[in-house]
Amino acid sequence: MTIDTSGTEGYAERADALIEQWRTISFADRHAPILRWIPQAPSRIVDIGAGIGTDAAGLAALGHTVLAVEPVDAFRDAARELHPSPRIEWLDDSLPDLAALVARRDSFDVVMLSAVWMHLDAAQRDRAMRRVAALLREGGVSIMSLRHGPVPAGRRMFDVTAEETIGLALAHGLRLVRDLRTSSVQPANRANGVTWTRLVFEKPAEAA
Repeated sequence: MTIDTSGTEGYAERADALIEQWRTISFADRHAPILRWIPQAPSRIVDIGAGIGTDAAGLAALGHTVLAVEPVDAFRDAARELHPSPRIEWLDDSLPDLAALVARRDSFDVVMLSAVWMHLDAAQRDRAMRRVAALLREGGVSIMSLRHGPVPAGRRMFDVTAEETIGLALAHGLRLVRDLRTSSVQPANRANGVTWTRLVFEKPAEAA
C-alpha cells in the first residue's frame, strides 16, 4: 500500500487529471509578480514541491541550474518526460524535514516554494522554515506562495496567513522584501474565490 507523504494527500490519486490541468499554466503567467527577484545571472535554485516541472523548466530556460524536489512519483515521472533538461536534477524528498536534500549539504541562491506551504500544519511550518533558511546562501532569496480559499475535496490544506509566515521567517533570520496578494491564474479557481499571497524573503549577509 502506498502511504502519502504528509501534505500530498489527494494528489497521487488524481495525478493524471492534475498533470493535464497544470500543463496549461505557464511559468511566466504564474510568476509574473515576482520575476524581478529571480537573479539574472546564472544561479543555483531549489524548487521545493516542483510538481510537473513547469517552474523548474522555466528557470532552466533562463540559464539557472535547478534542483527540483517532488515527493509524488507520478509528477516526477511526468516532469522528466515533459521537460528533459541537463540543467534540472530531480530529487524525491518532501517538507517539512527535507532529509535527503539536507544530507547533500548544499546551499542555493533561490529557494522556491510554490503552492506547497499551506499543506503543512503549524509545527511542520516551523520546522520547514528552519530548513528553508539554512538552505539559503547569504544574499539569497526565498520565494513563497500561500493559497487562500476553498479546499478541494480530499486535500490536506491549512489556512496560513501572511503574518504568521512573515513572523516565522523573521524568527529564522530572513528579511521580508515583498508581500503581494494576487488572484489565481486558473480560471476555475479564480471563479471560486481562490487568491494567493506572494512573499519574497532575503537572507541578509552577516555583518563583518
